[in-house]
This record gives sequence, structure tokens and C-alpha cells, in this order.
Amino acid sequence: MLGYANAQVLDITGPLEVFARASRWMRDNGMHRGDAYTVELAAEQAGPVVMSSGLQLFAARSYRSVKKADTLLIAGGIGCHQAMQDRALLQWLRRISTKVSRLGSVCTGSLILARAGLLENRSATTHWAYVRQLGEASSSILVQPDAIYVRDNNVFTSAGVTAGIDMALAMVEQDWGQPVALAVAQELVMFLKRPGGQSQFSSQLAAQFCEDDKLRELQLWILDNLRSDLSNATLAERVAMSERNFARRFAETLGVTPARYVATRRLEAARRKLEQGKLRISQIARKCGFGSEESLRRAFVAELGVSPQAYRERFHSAQ
Repeated sequence: MLGYANAQVLDITGPLEVFARASRWMRDNGMHRGDAYTVELAAEQAGPVVMSSGLQLFAARSYRSVKKADTLLIAGGIGCHQAMQDRALLQWLRRISTKVSRLGSVCTGSLILARAGLLENRSATTHWAYVRQLGEASSSILVQPDAIYVRDNNVFTSAGVTAGIDMALAMVEQDWGQPVALAVAQELVMFLKRPGGQSQFSSQLAAQFCEDDKLRELQLWILDNLRSDLSNATLAERVAMSERNFARRFAETLGVTPARYVATRRLEAARRKLEQGKLRISQIARKCGFGSEESLRRAFVAELGVSPQAYRERFHSAQ
């Protein structure tokens, strides 16, 4: 991991902990005798590096002494703007990029890669607040503004902070398979191992922004009960409102009708299951509240222009 002054500490420690934990898990479970991964922080100079939080991390050596690496990650943080002006660093990145098997960035680290010319003609993402700046770095960068992380051949870029953990898990999965990645996610007590195409804004988080207590609780309940009867009548009864008043208040507060909200959440859940799991499409349809495989197929074609099977073939995380 390349760090620098005023980098974001979680951009560094989050992904590196994934690799270190994966190495220990495989050793403890007899999958690997030695270390499957060794992790290291490099910076301009060996020694303490002050993060944006004021905490210090210790860089084992100067990046100038790094001649090759299996995986090289670039941290993000408010110090990225100064790093983008460091000609020596940018030149080193260009040289080392041809000698690494895998190159990646966390958060605004993608801006550094872009400044070094390493994202030309590639798909990439970054923290949602910096997607415009990433697009302005080069017209040839195909910016994916809402993705948690993006893989373009051997180049990975991720959204902000904790998304670097998801990207690192994807790399572990690429190296050692899904069971290892899921075991590491479980050890890290992650609520969900997220695929790269998932939105940077989760439905659960968005629901918690709602200022209406009744509707906030209802949104969270809907997310946990997608296979239930979620008609207007049922939802209105749950929040003790008349059906007409409920529909009006819901639309005024959230900007969509209850039916549209439910349909969108069910589609999101189905997409996630297609990306991550091996359930039959008919099972996914039932679990997500579509009832039948045909209803799920119609929803996918209407919203995404592809069938569930075609979507799975394109976006399954094992790819």
C-alpha cells in the first residue's frame, strides 16, 4: 500500500487487514503453510506518516525502493491533492505499474492514478464526492459514479473508505475463491459482502435518513420482508394510517409511490442475489417477493433491458 501525509487511515488499514486476515485464516485452516499474503506500507520516506486523523502509521520503507509487487494499492484521503503534484511519485507509479500483477486505488487514490495516466481508456470509480473530478482528469476514463468498486482487467478502483475493504475481498476471492473471501468477511463481522456493482448508497442507510419515524421504520421493515404482502393496504395498516393518507404521505416524503419503492427494493435484492449466490432464479424470485420466475424476468427486462440469466452471466462475483 502506498501512503502519504494526510491519507485516510481506513483506506490503508482496512484493505491491508483483509489480506492479513485471509493469510492467517488459510494458515489456520490448513490451506496454506506459509503466508498467502504479506502486507506492507510504503511512503516517501521510511518512518511515521501522519494521517488526516492525526494518527501515525509506520511505513516500512520508501516507495523508491519498491521494484516490484504482486498487488499495489494507492490510498486516498485529503492528502491526495498534494500527492497528485509530486512528479517523482507519478513517475515511479508509471514505472512500477508495468511490474505489478494487480494495481488498485481506494477512494481518491484513483485521482492519483488518473494523474499518472494509468486510467486511460479504463472504467473506474472513486468516492461519490469526487466522481466529477475523476471525469475531468481525462475524457477517456469511463467513470462509474455509483459503483462500490470497479475492475478493469488488472486495475481495480474503489469508492470511499470502507469500499476498499469490499475491493480487497474481491481480490481475495479472485485469488483463492469465494469460500475464503466469505470466511474473511465473517471474521471481520461484515454485515454483507458487497459486489462491485452495488450502489455506494445502500437502501438501509438511505432509509435511516428519513425524518418521519413511522416511514423510516416501515422502510427498514420492508427491506427485511420483501417476500411478504407489501400492498398499499398492508403497509398502511402497519403504520396505522388510512390507505389514501399513507400513499400521499409516503410519496411526499420519499418522492416515489409505495408500489414503486417496493418494486425497486425487490429488484435490488434480486440483483444482489444473482451477483453473489448460486440460488436458482425461481428461488430468487420467491425470496425477493416476485412470486414467479416470469414476473422477475419481466421486471428485469423492463428496468435493466436484460433477463435475470443474462445479468447473472455478466455480473456474478465469481467472474
